[in-house]
Formats: sequence, structure tokens, C-alpha cells
Amino acid sequence: MSDIHLDQNVLAALQDVMEDEYPVLLDTFLADSDERQRHLHLALDTADAQALRLAAHSFKGSCSNMGAPLLASLCKQLEEAARRERLQEAPALIEQIEREFAIIRILMKAERQRCR
Repeated sequence: MSDIHLDQNVLAALQDVMEDEYPVLLDTFLADSDERQRHLHLALDTADAQALRLAAHSFKGSCSNMGAPLLASLCKQLEEAARRERLQEAPALIEQIEREFAIIRILMKAERQRCR
């Protein structure tokens, strides 16, 4: 598993494409990720493996698109656990996702500041 929190090449490519809207993209990802984490918790709280799988899958794609490979990998592990209906694995994975996202939030806020 990659130990890269944020892939600077992906961020640079996003900045090239988004130009002046790049900071908005970063802000949107952070806000959207908070919502996605709420969905993970809700699905776990209701023991809904299908909803958990879909929420993890969606979050994984978002993380991949934004250059967060470690976070995407954790979401993939959660998606797979939910697909196999191994919900007992979910709390630890969600905790890891939250810890990694806390790092991503700090790094993306620093990236946001850099772009002012």
C-alpha cells in the first residue's frame, strides 16, 4: 500500500484543469468527504452492508480523483469487507479512514492556502 497521503502530480493536473476554480474543488472535496463519512457511519449503525459498500465505493472514487491514494485504499478495503458482509471489520476500517482523512484535511487546507 502506498504511504503517500496526497499525490502532488494529481493535484498539479487538477490545478491545471480547474485553474481559478481549483481552491473551490479542494473545498468541495473536504465538505463532500465529511458527508461521505456520515454515510459510512449511518450504514454501519443500521448494519446495512449494501449501503456501506456503496458509500465506501463512492468515497474511494472521490479520493482517487483527488489524489489521496492511501485514503482510497482504505475505502477499497471497507468496500470489500461490506461486499463480503464482514461488518465486524468496518469499525476499525472507518476509524482508519477518519484518521487518514484528518491528515488529508490538513494537507488540503495547506494546499488551499498555497493557492491564494
